[in-house]
Amino acid sequence: MYLVQAEVADEPAELQQGLMFRTELAENNGMLFIFPHRGTQCMWMRNTLVPLSVAFLRDDGTIVNIADMTPRSEVSHCSTEPVRLALEMNQGWFAKRNISVGMQIKGVPARP
Repeated sequence: MYLVQAEVADEPAELQQGLMFRTELAENNGMLFIFPHRGTQCMWMRNTLVPLSVAFLRDDGTIVNIADMTPRSEVSHCSTEPVRLALEMNQGWFAKRNISVGMQIKGVPARP
């Protein structure tokens, strides 16, 4: 079991800014994005200085796909199915813990 301290981004400005301009992210810290509607969600790294991995999640916390993202890149990384949730962590966080597609992240907010 791993305890993650995730900031929640669920307002339009928070969803847009995410982890931009941060110079570091503590080992088990991240950001949980809660989008208003289920859909194909895409993330990019413009103005993001820390290398990140993003896990796209179903409402029950099941991981749909995970992508590694390069700092300051405008390349889009998208969910492979419609989702409302995405969890960004330091790059490699999921891989180092053998957390992969199909596994479930517990404690994500219940569906509204």
